[in-house]
Amino acid sequence: MKQPALLDHETLIVYQRALELLDSIDKILGELASFRSHLRDQLDRAITSVVLNIAEGAGEFRLAEKQRFYRMAKRSATEVAAVLDILVRRGVLDGERCTAARGLIVEVVAMLARMAS
Repeated sequence: MKQPALLDHETLIVYQRALELLDSIDKILGELASFRSHLRDQLDRAITSVVLNIAEGAGEFRLAEKQRFYRMAKRSATEVAAVLDILVRRGVLDGERCTAARGLIVEVVAMLARMAS
């Protein structure tokens, strides 16, 4: 059976890691069902923005535009980290529960920083 062609963003390691991060954050979001809806929504929007901006950047032809989307994805990834910090600080999440997600955030941010420069 013939493999379907991949789009540009699907070939990027950073995109694959961002999807892994999305899965990790989705598990955390599932645990927050009854907690402050505005923080849940913010976390969901931020992680979605990471994935979408990477895809948009990969689809751009001009380098400056690619870099702009990668910078937006990086900012959204750091926002994800900040929301996790808030949730841990407020005692809603155990810090150890966020360890895997934080590791992926650091990895994604480092890759995006290189791609955006």
